[in-house]
Amino acid sequence: MNYTSTRGKSGEVLSSAHIIKQGLALDGGLFIPESIPSLTNDEISALCALSYPERAATVLAKFLTDYTYEELLLDCQKAYSEQSFVGGAAPLVRAKDGIYSLELWHGPTAAFKDMALQIMPRLLSRALQKTGEKRTALILVATSGDTGKAALEGYRDVDGIKIMVFYPVDGVSRVQKMQMATQLGDNVNVTAIYGNFDDAQTGVKVIFSNDDAKAYLDEKGYFFSSANSINWGRLAPQIVYYVSAYCDMLTSGEIAMGDKINVCVPTGNFGNIFAAYLAKLMGLPIGKLICASNQNNVLTDFLRTGRYDRNRDFHCTMSPSMDILISSNLERLLAFTAGKEKTAEYMDSLKNNGYYEIDAQVKAKIDESFCGYFADEQATAQTINKYYKENGYLADTHTAVALSAAEQYIAQTGDHTPMVVASTASPYKFAADVCVCLGLKRPEDDLDALDMLSKHTATEITYPLRGIAERKVRFTETVNADDMLDAVKRYVD
Repeated sequence: MNYTSTRGKSGEVLSSAHIIKQGLALDGGLFIPESIPSLTNDEISALCALSYPERAATVLAKFLTDYTYEELLLDCQKAYSEQSFVGGAAPLVRAKDGIYSLELWHGPTAAFKDMALQIMPRLLSRALQKTGEKRTALILVATSGDTGKAALEGYRDVDGIKIMVFYPVDGVSRVQKMQMATQLGDNVNVTAIYGNFDDAQTGVKVIFSNDDAKAYLDEKGYFFSSANSINWGRLAPQIVYYVSAYCDMLTSGEIAMGDKINVCVPTGNFGNIFAAYLAKLMGLPIGKLICASNQNNVLTDFLRTGRYDRNRDFHCTMSPSMDILISSNLERLLAFTAGKEKTAEYMDSLKNNGYYEIDAQVKAKIDESFCGYFADEQATAQTINKYYKENGYLADTHTAVALSAAEQYIAQTGDHTPMVVASTASPYKFAADVCVCLGLKRPEDDLDALDMLSKHTATEITYPLRGIAERKVRFTETVNADDMLDAVKRYVD
């Protein structure tokens, strides 16, 4: 299995180890596989009897063909151990009749990013060995809250790797900020920026494409790589949990083999829902993919109109991990549906004009699988309150966006196919907002909301967040987005 760029300009044809090491294609595009492996009904049946690590190794082996199954299984067993995922990796919980919550947040940082970022550092470490790389990998991460902490935790004290995370200083929750600012490890760095997530993401991409910066790092014995979902090593593990969810529904008798499920994903950068699309292309019986957005509903508008336009107001919402106007992984969907030449044109237009518009034929292809809905702040709050009071299900602000979108889709279409909703974060990561949505008064310090939420709902604080207020703050620097490269140089000097 080899990989090429979504833009087709660089001419690169690389193995999985090389692209996991490199991260981004030389022409600025994202790597995609030359073909999609199949997943048969017999294979799905066989997966039902396996543990999550075994399911993960089996699916990943179809894409990462220069890794042995034994290597992948060993890494998956370590990544998805009971110690790291208290409560299990990706359990499926009934939220209400017909809607199932795929809880992806039982890992060490209480967010779905752990599902990929516990295994990805192991894949990168092996990639450095497989490609004969002697330099130290410098991982640069732009985060809207969850990726940063998950990457820091995943790469902490991994040999041959350093990591630097940038986040918008006023664009993450208090809990998310404390998680990053108190991160342990000798090879980690965290820097806030003045601006929003798109500023951070653009800044990282600019650094990646800066030849002078690459040369500077090379002199110091480093090279750039990424942990965002622009890196295939981040995206591929996300395919697994949709396959696993289907297996769990089969095992529980909720569906029979071959029955379709719909999937609803709260997404800003489009990687999580694109992973579900890949599972569908492999042969997993998925009907519709519902893309759920918050008030920054650029993806909803794109899926409804075919026009992607980031020239709009940016909203800071109670679901900050989705406060994104430039959805990087959408480029991969365009490459699959419009082809590489058109994708390159779209990306040039987005860079130069802030928008692009796909033709009717491409939109028709996308419409076969995708539709978009969004929930504003009021709808998000109402959904949290409703699901807790009526169903006893406690959702975070991002999961609530998806639950609202799922219900909108069902009401509009009358499609009652079993719905799997990706639950992307523990409600305790956004405890203050969840408390307000449940009718409680917001405390002066948002960290106090963890105890408040626990007491009100008689639920336990998610284990990685217990005692967070007492942890020592290590990182306090904030820089302008234009000064991100200087911050990187200070880190490696």
